[in-house]
Amino acid sequence: MYISTLPDLTAFCDRAAAHAAIAIDTEFLRERTYHPRLCLVQAATPDECAVIDPLALDDVSPLAALLENPAVTKVFHACSQDMEVLHHALGVLPAPIFDTQVAAAFLGERLQISYNGLVHAFCGVDLPKSESLTDWSRRPLSPEQVEYALDDVRYLIEAYAVIEERLGAQGRMGWVADEIAPLTRLEHYVTDPRAAYQRVKRVNSLTRRQQAVARELAAWREARAEAMDIPRKWVISDEVLVALARRPPKTAADLKRVRGTDQLSERDVEVALAAVARGTRCPAANLPNVVRSRRGSSPELESVTDLMFALLRLVSKRSGVATAIIASRDDLLDYIDRPERSPLRDGWRFELVGTLMDDLLAGNIGLTVKDGGIEIL
Repeated sequence: MYISTLPDLTAFCDRAAAHAAIAIDTEFLRERTYHPRLCLVQAATPDECAVIDPLALDDVSPLAALLENPAVTKVFHACSQDMEVLHHALGVLPAPIFDTQVAAAFLGERLQISYNGLVHAFCGVDLPKSESLTDWSRRPLSPEQVEYALDDVRYLIEAYAVIEERLGAQGRMGWVADEIAPLTRLEHYVTDPRAAYQRVKRVNSLTRRQQAVARELAAWREARAEAMDIPRKWVISDEVLVALARRPPKTAADLKRVRGTDQLSERDVEVALAAVARGTRCPAANLPNVVRSRRGSSPELESVTDLMFALLRLVSKRSGVATAIIASRDDLLDYIDRPERSPLRDGWRFELVGTLMDDLLAGNIGLTVKDGGIEIL
């Protein structure tokens, strides 16, 4: 079903609201804009599938109401980008939600399983990817494009039913709900300009003072990119931003000597220099905390972490929960220093592995090799 009129949208949303769960996916473009541009919304119930064309609709309020309906679970696969674009385009944050990529990790699949991989694993279907580079803003869409878009939800609702049944049988629905909860929070999708520097590539290679400069430059870049509705890298790239933070320019001539700044207007240069100056004058108490990987610690600490990771992999194998969703090596290093603040001491992680990790570090249990595999002593 291709929906491009308000009566059709209203009728479909009314029917969909009668179901406990619906599958949702989006197609969008963001190569030339700051915010992603919503081009299509795909939705599926156990009875029907629909492609909703927001570019043809002046009023999408029935869809917004459906996405906010507390009685209907919205099923996504790798939901973050879909949630972001729906929030920006429709002004709503879908809830409640279920993310099949997260859920599959509790059933023996790798954490970052693709949608194709999910459909193959839980529906036994291999999907084509012939339309993966489609410009979804162009109209009219071909029948092949519509079918491709529908595949993204047609099998998602089927996979959800299988996943929900298996999770329920293993008593893990609560575990998945806890893991998905942060993805339902608005702050996960609204950019704080003052925190944008944390996503800049190689920013952790900078000193605290240099990071303060990067923080100011990144905040300016966010505001400028949003105002112009262009990708942030079109203002300045991460590479240029780090270079400016590493050697803060004092004059316009200093700044323009850095490659990748030719596109900046005189006003841009003036505001960027002001941002650099704020960073260089930042009081010591307000400097960012340098966050670096804990890798490269002492050999003794690395050896303990290796032992902990071996236990983690053993628990993962026995439980069928992906190792990566339980903890990383850096998480284990943090657990040694501050176990009371570790996620391994809370919720499903503590139930799954926390007590074993405590016993391992206390010397109450050990690991040995038996029949070519690791076993707990």
